[in-house]
Amino acid sequence: MFDDLPPDLDRLHTLRVWHALWLDRIERKIAWLERRKAEEDYGRRARPRPPEWVVEVGIGVGKPPVQVHAGHCHMIGSRRRPVTRDEARRLLAEGLRACTHCQPEAELHIIDLAAPALAGRQHQPVR
Repeated sequence: MFDDLPPDLDRLHTLRVWHALWLDRIERKIAWLERRKAEEDYGRRARPRPPEWVVEVGIGVGKPPVQVHAGHCHMIGSRRRPVTRDEARRLLAEGLRACTHCQPEAELHIIDLAAPALAGRQHQPVR
């Protein structure tokens, strides 16, 4: 029989203690990783949904609205506030600028705002 364990009792006891220590260390690491995964899963489930519509606001008194974005737009600045669909439509109808990247006027089905945006993109002669 192939036996690579030491033949004496003292060394076998030492190996048992050493392996028990390693097993305890491994079990603590597993428990820590399981707690971490549970916390991440909870964080994902508890995270609030991003807003559907966002208004980028300016600097100054009253923080005036500057631009309307869809909630998923990557061009939203750091100064922002979430708005409802109705408020986004109202702001766009009142003439607030729509983001040219996410084009919220198209997602909100505001047809008459899309036409001026296209006209502004036409080639302008250089003077």
